[in-house]
Amino acid sequence: MTTSVAMVLLIIGCALVTWIPRILPFILVKNMKMPKIVLRWLAYIPVCILSALVIEGFFEKEEAIVTVHWLNVMAFIPTLFIALLTKSLSKTVIAGVLTMAGLRLFFG
Repeated sequence: MTTSVAMVLLIIGCALVTWIPRILPFILVKNMKMPKIVLRWLAYIPVCILSALVIEGFFEKEEAIVTVHWLNVMAFIPTLFIALLTKSLSKTVIAGVLTMAGLRLFFG
């Protein structure tokens, strides 16, 4: 398979389109002074996002039975601890990815 210039430009364009909306809000509010209530509310966002994204992955549907996917539950515990401890979305995501990778390496 050969890689053309158009394909490389397409990949770079896709990377920018996904990267800019994620980074731009951080750049825009970096130098702004936020009210304390907003900062307090934002401190819980990583935990809320983690919960919404991960809880669905705890369960598997096998025909008429719902079972617990224990590997996901085992990865969730240290990830939740990191989220509560640091209140940092990036640290939480990195901890979750590394925990799941290690669990899949040894148990998956």
